[in-house]
Amino acid sequence: MDVELQILKHLARDAHPTVATIDEYCAEYKDLFREVRNYECFKYLHLGIMSQIQRKSLPEIAKVVSINSAQSLHHFLANSDWSVNKLKQRRLNRLKKELDGQAITVVIDETGDRKKGKKTDYVARQYLGSVGKIDNGIVSVNAYGVYSNITFPLIVKVFKPKGTLKESDKYKTKIELASEIITELIESGFNIELVLADSLYGESSQFIRKIAEYNLAYVVSIRSNHGVWLPAGERVRANKWCKFERTFSNQKSEVRYIREIIYGKKRAITYWEITTDPETMPENSTSFVMTNLQGNLKKTLGDLYGLRTWVEYGFRQCKQELGWTDYRFTNFQHIERWWEIIFCVYTMISLNSPAFLGLNQSRHIETEAEENSDVDFSNHPQWNREYGWKNTLNNLRLIIQPLLLFWLIYPWLSIFPNSHLLLGFNHLIAAMNQFKPGYGSG
Repeated sequence: MDVELQILKHLARDAHPTVATIDEYCAEYKDLFREVRNYECFKYLHLGIMSQIQRKSLPEIAKVVSINSAQSLHHFLANSDWSVNKLKQRRLNRLKKELDGQAITVVIDETGDRKKGKKTDYVARQYLGSVGKIDNGIVSVNAYGVYSNITFPLIVKVFKPKGTLKESDKYKTKIELASEIITELIESGFNIELVLADSLYGESSQFIRKIAEYNLAYVVSIRSNHGVWLPAGERVRANKWCKFERTFSNQKSEVRYIREIIYGKKRAITYWEITTDPETMPENSTSFVMTNLQGNLKKTLGDLYGLRTWVEYGFRQCKQELGWTDYRFTNFQHIERWWEIIFCVYTMISLNSPAFLGLNQSRHIETEAEENSDVDFSNHPQWNREYGWKNTLNNLRLIIQPLLLFWLIYPWLSIFPNSHLLLGFNHLIAAMNQFKPGYGSG
């Protein structure tokens, strides 16, 4: 072999490009992967997870991104040398930088996913929110943020039932995990203006003390039979029902009713009932909440707490779209890597939303310049002009579509060569690479 070719063979090569939008976002994590092949797998997973394939298993992702075998993706998640904690911290730093001190709402929620068998780490018979009953599965405590009605992932911690603990594990309750998450977010520098959580956490004095330790406002659900100690002679009374308009994320509204429940004397912590029907108080649309917010809450509390239900629904949709449960690993270290990759993709989509792009004025100007260019991507008949997370995902899927379609038909072009088709795809993919929603550097 020629000496020059031998030298070139051993030089570090650049990662194969995908689509400019994905390449630019993933470039911020490039130094976390020592080998270029691992970095390529990181990008391919973003492409496959964002794609429209229904099941995001590694074999299906390998097909859609034109990899001969899923083994390289499996090796990346199971055996390659990279730190999930460093990836998480880089992602959180990116979010914090984009928010630039803007206040966010943090929603604490647990997610339970059904898993068969007993080989997967931390799988046990326990309550699974996804099916609404006790079943065999894995449970995690999640924190996700909300800014201007756009959700984004923050931290996930797996719950380890006592019967599944490994030798190095320490048992922690879901309350302890949620408290750790709050501490991590505060220490990371996020500006939290409100914490929302369901009754598991609302009924926990330990969790409420943790929130109070950081002087955070909260609205939490409590059970209808929630008890409060009262001095002798004091009683519980309920104020009159007040009608209010519950405004949803799509700006539609419906009538709701709210009243304050007063335990003895007025306190800094207040208790409320919110329902769709004050006569029958249907179980599935009646909430009992506790808050330390002050002021005239009759007009605002319903929307604030309703945000938790909407966000939980939206978060489930995001996880379904991105394949949260589609892994085939049994070792939790591998599962944790899969979850963090999902969070990276989720974050990328959130950062492409108009709410985040509008945070930085220079970015806003760049977006306007793009809209005034010769390439108007919104002319596509399936382009969505709304501002939600799924609308942003829809549009990004349209941007990556030409490359995925090219990879799909490319094997046929080696059998039936067509230079005009090849050239046409080249022009179309080049046009897609002009779509740059305005990521900041570094």
